[in-house]
Amino acid sequence: MINREEAFVLLKKYLRDDDNIKYSLAVEAVSREIAKRLDRDEELWGLTGLLHNIDYEYTSSEPEKRGSLSAQLLEDLLPVRGINAIKANNYMHTDYIPTTSLDKSLIAVDAATGFIIVTARSMPSKKIADVDLLKLMNNFSDPSFAIRYNRNKIQLCADIGIELEDFFELILNTLKQISDKLTL
Repeated sequence: MINREEAFVLLKKYLRDDDNIKYSLAVEAVSREIAKRLDRDEELWGLTGLLHNIDYEYTSSEPEKRGSLSAQLLEDLLPVRGINAIKANNYMHTDYIPTTSLDKSLIAVDAATGFIIVTARSMPSKKIADVDLLKLMNNFSDPSFAIRYNRNKIQLCADIGIELEDFFELILNTLKQISDKLTL
């Protein structure tokens, strides 16, 4: 398995946009926290989160290829479980059905992290520090807010044993801890 340092070098090779790199760092941090909470392999979950969008800039105009290209790039670098989770994250196009807790967690973390970042950017300060759980839950209940983020994907957190409010709180706290790296 690729180590964290090698994974980050690889990520920067394929992602040039600073926001995409920061987003990958956010998903990595949250994935590690979820793994810790569930007593799972933090390294594998973190690397899967870090590398989940490695093909994003190459597939942005062809989203149906997202995940499949990542799987090719990461073959022999990431265990099959991590590669399968990355494919499951775009299950509508890869036909890899999410079945494991890693699969479902990555899908939920990816959607919820993006949702929380959009919430932070909607605040007058544009800072994650000003986002609280009540704001997140209200935004989640508003179907016109951040319509790009599929609420059903976020709610997969229940399939891994974490209730929605706890899931949002865990992600929010994690993002606040690394907000300087994310410039949020």
